[in-house]
Amino acid sequence: MMRQLNRLNQFQRLWQQSQGAAQQTCVADMARHCICSERHLRTLLSQWQHAGWLQWHGEPGRGKQGQLRFLRSPEELRQQLLQRQLDAGDTADALQLLDVPPERLINMLRPLMGGQWQNDSPVLRIPYYRPLESTEPRQITGRAEQHLVRQLYSGLTRFEQDEPVGDLAHHWQQDASACSWLFWLRPQLVWHNEEPIRAAQLVAQFRQLLQEPRVSTLLADVVSVDAPHPLAVRFTLRRSDFWLPHRLAHLLCLLPHPDDNRIGSGPWKLMHFTPELVRIESHARWHLRLPLLQAVEYWITPQLFDPMLGSSCRHPVQIAIGDAGDLKSLQPVSSSISLGFCYLACRPRAGFSPDQARRLFQLIQQSGIIGRLPLDEGLITPSQELLPGWPVPAIDADPLPLPARQPDAALSAAGGTAPDGRGAAPAVATARLPAQRGVSSGKELARYPAAG
Repeated sequence: MMRQLNRLNQFQRLWQQSQGAAQQTCVADMARHCICSERHLRTLLSQWQHAGWLQWHGEPGRGKQGQLRFLRSPEELRQQLLQRQLDAGDTADALQLLDVPPERLINMLRPLMGGQWQNDSPVLRIPYYRPLESTEPRQITGRAEQHLVRQLYSGLTRFEQDEPVGDLAHHWQQDASACSWLFWLRPQLVWHNEEPIRAAQLVAQFRQLLQEPRVSTLLADVVSVDAPHPLAVRFTLRRSDFWLPHRLAHLLCLLPHPDDNRIGSGPWKLMHFTPELVRIESHARWHLRLPLLQAVEYWITPQLFDPMLGSSCRHPVQIAIGDAGDLKSLQPVSSSISLGFCYLACRPRAGFSPDQARRLFQLIQQSGIIGRLPLDEGLITPSQELLPGWPVPAIDADPLPLPARQPDAALSAAGGTAPDGRGAAPAVATARLPAQRGVSSGKELARYPAAG
């Protein structure tokens, strides 16, 4: 691959001398443009003629000029080599061909993105505007990473239509006090490396997770975890908790392999993860409904996106599905907005009492200032609910003098996503963040993963 790429780059240097126009030139001039010796240039000319890239009619004698005519452009050859690498499944090698200006890169990639067939298997290629971070469930922060890890890992339960349903566990039961819970595992579960999933492995993972501060807070009432049966995991609680199945569906309770946290048991398995390319492939032995696609690739191509939008999630991802010859006439058929949230919180400091904080939030709530923030239309809209059906309570506070203005303001802004409407902190506004065009989001995780 590297040899082919070097030969193509040398051909491009020669082509750029006249922008592909026929010309009278000599071997010495061409060798200077290709940055090689005259002897090597003659070898290249022979190879390029044999490949049908150009025609060269030289005259005998040193320094004599000959006729040079190009038959192919570097763009055509790069596109052809790129397609050949993709057809062979060498996506990582194909990325080396993308070192071209953005305006040319768009034309090169457009026919290759979206839904494609590779070796008679359906593949979805998604251009993305930034490198993806770690896929370890306890280390991620981005929306795209959160979505991705739910494709790679399973938990005992998962959310479906805002309710917990079985994932690795097909059923669960609790005693009358709701202090002892038994989760029955599906038979014949396997990790992505084809190793059987054993209850003892899951118990070991939960015991390790309970040592982490965020998980220990989420599962604060869990006293012990054990496996009384080869297909059962038991949780013993210090007090009743009927929300345990909901908690176990949380992102923090996704379970990687105990010996290698890159191995999961979700509908997709991670095959390639670099700053330039992420490739996931269907897990043929997943325990629920199999994905319709064989593979999904995230091509990290920030040069395709508007740098004025920064590193926010306001970059639209356009995925075209159709014949390459029809791309110019394709029209958008799907567009969606994914929900997130932002909120204001008071930063504790000397001279700022809780009563003053309540007074400040009362003023914010009554003033409607959130609706007048200098933001693009539709990016943030005021909300009167913490969650659907859970209104923000009106704040009553006695008039109090607020502290004098200081350089470090008392208010802090924070934000995040609210997947499935859970985990949102008290909010004063709901942020509607642009989602990926043509890609599902939310519940159809196993069938059509998004690039959120």
